[in-house]
Amino acid sequence: MAPKHRPRDSRLIDTLEGHAPSPFVGTVWRAVREARDPATCSAAGGRWDDATFDVLYTARERDGAVAEMHFHLMRGQPIFPSKARYKLYELNLELDSVLDLSSADDLTVLGVDMRRFGQLSYDGRVQDSPTTQQIAEAAFFLGFSGLLVPSARFECVNVIVFCDPAGPAAVEIVRDHGLIDWQQWREIHADHR
Repeated sequence: MAPKHRPRDSRLIDTLEGHAPSPFVGTVWRAVREARDPATCSAAGGRWDDATFDVLYTARERDGAVAEMHFHLMRGQPIFPSKARYKLYELNLELDSVLDLSSADDLTVLGVDMRRFGQLSYDGRVQDSPTTQQIAEAAFFLGFSGLLVPSARFECVNVIVFCDPAGPAAVEIVRDHGLIDWQQWREIHADHR
């Protein structure tokens, strides 16, 4: 059974309509489980999708992609999973109508509490996600092909691709950078634990 849309906030729609779409062409990064296609979209119900449309989460910085996956692998666990085999991919994106909300000020105006953004525990994310999910669903409804947003896990911008409007040609796999060395990454980025 498909998830139901919440009623759309007309004020949010009006506000987003005031943002001009812009193209995005550039390199992004994605960390995925070994053997998974890094260009495969999903509707998992994350921070920027309410599970009613397919998205692809990417980061502008390689460590941003790894930090995001690290957070999800920990999920409140006291010990990092020893058999976590994830690969890092470099992708090229070509999107024609992106909504740029990469400034914390942009999100604050839209009702996101930036004091809590990214600071919640894994279980607590449900308190934060409804607002960001509503923003993303409204942008999808308005025909944007993606979002530029601050990363909740690293000092960088994430690019969220709305897969249907973007189309399959929007994502190109540039390079497979191989398995992530979690121990090395955790030693270098101890502050992201």
